[in-house]
Amino acid sequence: MAKTSKTLTVPELIDAVNHPLKPVILALREAILNVHNAVGEEVKWNSPCFIYSGDMEPFDPKTYARDIVVLHLRKPDQILLVFPTGARIADTHGVLEGSYTDGRRMVTITSLQELEHKKSGLEAAILDWIKGVK
Repeated sequence: MAKTSKTLTVPELIDAVNHPLKPVILALREAILNVHNAVGEEVKWNSPCFIYSGDMEPFDPKTYARDIVVLHLRKPDQILLVFPTGARIADTHGVLEGSYTDGRRMVTITSLQELEHKKSGLEAAILDWIKGVK
């Protein structure tokens, strides 16, 4: 019989991860989930992914229409927040980085202090993303 692997929840994934910035990961998770009651979470691409959990019009899954932000945890000195559809966000706080042809935008966080500094811009970006849901 084939061995099946258990799908981890975001808290289980974070608990299992050995990352020097784990306190930042935990603070980011709390901050993102507290932005709006329609922000949910799941493990996607073996990373914490924050999604829109409300009703939406039907969409092609390849457009990542439900994915708000994914935490990229592969570098030990930073957490990279990837907004797969970040190009549609009106970044009034100037927190989003990069301009990719596929529409991604990023936010880099290297410490709790930097998170505190960028927190209001991050919250505004997520709220603007939610305003664009159809």
